[in-house]
Amino acid sequence: MRKTGSLQEKARQFFIIFSPIFVTQISLMATGFFDTVMSGQVSHYDLAGVAIGANLWMPIFTGIGGVLAGMTPILAQLNGAGRKKDMPFLVIQSIYISMALALIVIGGGSVVLAPILNLMTLEPAVHDIAYQFLIALAIGILPLFVSGVLRNFIDALGYTRITMLITLCAVPINIALNYLLILGNLGFPRLGGVGAGYASAITYWCLALISIGVIHYLKPFKDYKVFGCFASISLRTWRELLIVGLPIGLSIFCEVSIFGVVALLMAEYGTAVIAAHQAAINFAGLVYMVPLSIGMTLTIVIGFEVGARRYSDARQYSKLGIALAIVIAVFFAIGLSVFNSQIAGLYTQEADVLELIQNFLVYAVFFQLSDAIAAPIQGALRGYKDVKVTFLMAVLSYWVIGMPIGYFLAKFTELQAYGYWVGFIAGLAVGAGVLLTRLIRLQQRHKR
Repeated sequence: MRKTGSLQEKARQFFIIFSPIFVTQISLMATGFFDTVMSGQVSHYDLAGVAIGANLWMPIFTGIGGVLAGMTPILAQLNGAGRKKDMPFLVIQSIYISMALALIVIGGGSVVLAPILNLMTLEPAVHDIAYQFLIALAIGILPLFVSGVLRNFIDALGYTRITMLITLCAVPINIALNYLLILGNLGFPRLGGVGAGYASAITYWCLALISIGVIHYLKPFKDYKVFGCFASISLRTWRELLIVGLPIGLSIFCEVSIFGVVALLMAEYGTAVIAAHQAAINFAGLVYMVPLSIGMTLTIVIGFEVGARRYSDARQYSKLGIALAIVIAVFFAIGLSVFNSQIAGLYTQEADVLELIQNFLVYAVFFQLSDAIAAPIQGALRGYKDVKVTFLMAVLSYWVIGMPIGYFLAKFTELQAYGYWVGFIAGLAVGAGVLLTRLIRLQQRHKR
């Protein structure tokens, strides 16, 4: 990270940071993508089972990831202010928090998982696959959260290319393990969707070990001596980290959890609809990696500029990122419309499920357009450490507007399952508008 002058220099630095973040996020999503696609090759029961398991897990995973991401704007601002000696202690405290959260998630999951699945009207095969998938996945929760902290540390310093390379190492590992454990090749047992859980857990352990090695042995990270700073727990520092991280985590949880709830409500429409909905959400999630990565980049560059009190530069970065996200979203919308059937064919060859996926992807076109505006604005606000409003907007967008509209349309109109997607789109559009107003007002205050 360095100070920039012209818009051209800012664009160059933006893309230097953005490109690796995007590849990293795609790589992280790739595990879920290949879990879904390869499970679907076994049967639609395995696809639905993994879908249910993933929709229960993703709100927790992304919510905790958001809490841990609270360290990113803090570290970015410290970096911009030249206070690099304060950083290792914050990283260690974040690792402690990640370990505590992992234990809470594992303990809580062991208590509530079975009752939650029992409340759902699932076919026995789908129920068992979802349960065993999550049990297997739990083996990798601790290293997954720790590696998330280490990734945030590297990103906050601006070395996003390193996190890209680390994460890229995990993709072939996951694909190979899926090939062995889901499909039962080379003499391994054919575990179907359950094998996806074991494959992901092992991949998470590999990801954590690689990250630890990079920070301990590779310059410039080893100069920070992060693992030589095993200080005792500091509740004061935890409070500082959680004040920023909790609103981020809760806003992400509100956003992602609604997809989990809707996936559960889809159960009344049958296994084929569950599978099709999950496939469309899975692909929409891949597309979402673009605006999400732009938002993460904005958090880093704006945090760096705000830490140095260069507010005009921060405003220029926000305009650059939001404009880029909108342009790319339009291209994706065209692509989703033109290649609808080909995308659906990636997930299944069963005719009834294939048609349903194609229908859901039509709604995904409008869904990702709203996301393309909201995600970069959220990232920009986080660069200012303005995180409470994004949480409130997540509650408003999804639970006050999106969910009621979706439920009404699904229950009382001919849209049925598609009604939930209309609710998503409406909620996101309102939230994006409010967040944009908030960002404009915040930046106007910093002009004074």
